[in-house]
Amino acid sequence: MSDPQRDGPLAAEAPIIAVGRVEWRTLFLILGCYGSWGAVLYAAGLLPPVVTVPILAVLITLHASLCHEALHGHPFRLRVLNEALMFLPLNLAIPYGRFRDTHLAHHRDERLTDPYDDPESNFLDPAVWLRLGWAARLLFRVNNTLLGRVVIGPLLGQGRFMAQEWRLIRSGDEAVLRDWLLHCLGAGLVVGLVWVSPLSLMSYLVAAYLGLAILKIRTFLEHRAHDDPKARTVIVERGGLLGFLFLNNHLHAVHHCHPGVPWYDLPALYAAQRQGFHDRNQGYSYPSYARIFRRYALRRKDPVAHPIWSDRT
Repeated sequence: MSDPQRDGPLAAEAPIIAVGRVEWRTLFLILGCYGSWGAVLYAAGLLPPVVTVPILAVLITLHASLCHEALHGHPFRLRVLNEALMFLPLNLAIPYGRFRDTHLAHHRDERLTDPYDDPESNFLDPAVWLRLGWAARLLFRVNNTLLGRVVIGPLLGQGRFMAQEWRLIRSGDEAVLRDWLLHCLGAGLVVGLVWVSPLSLMSYLVAAYLGLAILKIRTFLEHRAHDDPKARTVIVERGGLLGFLFLNNHLHAVHHCHPGVPWYDLPALYAAQRQGFHDRNQGYSYPSYARIFRRYALRRKDPVAHPIWSDRT
């Protein structure tokens, strides 16, 4: 088996599920995230919601990034152990099993941004776009600005996701139904813990929404429409605090090349092969999230209708 840290940046076929020893840094971060979440939740009586809610939102964001690590085979070799660790859905919105399956499908780079075959695509089929009414078009256009993506993106994205999930369940997909039933059990436990804490359930729901909103900053421009699949995935060179919350997925092109590499090894891998990654994605990069905010807070980066999808079908 090839070593993804030793191979060059063209080694996109590196295994999605890592096979190594226990990754202690990831394990301790998961335990620290849960411990901090519980401590903040039950200290809510000592702190005003204006303090507690943003801290919980940050921890919920970090937990979602840790779910991403777990589905890629970290910190354990055994999938069942990783899934047991991430059983509690702190954001209450996405079943882990559905996130796992849709995200691994998203890693088929040749289908990235496809309105149908990429479950994480933000583009619509041009024919579908033409059939939308003016109100729906306005909503999607606002959602294609960074500020719109943060404010309404969690609600719009969750609605579209759940509509698709309901169609799968109605069609008889037992695996999807099972994942949602497990999710309801885990979400019920989270709600129960919140219920017996000093924090109101409404305050927690606000924190969960803010956590999803922070994640929308990462996914806003992770992928672009491009004829070359290798050029579709972004690099944000300086992630800052957001880079930590996203577990270095600001180096998203590196992750797509080497999906089995743990989060803490991505910066060194990028530094060692920086020019190779930029050559591979044809310069699709930004220096920082601050630059992205300045450029796209109120401006659409992409059209809603996929600009080249009909040419690729």
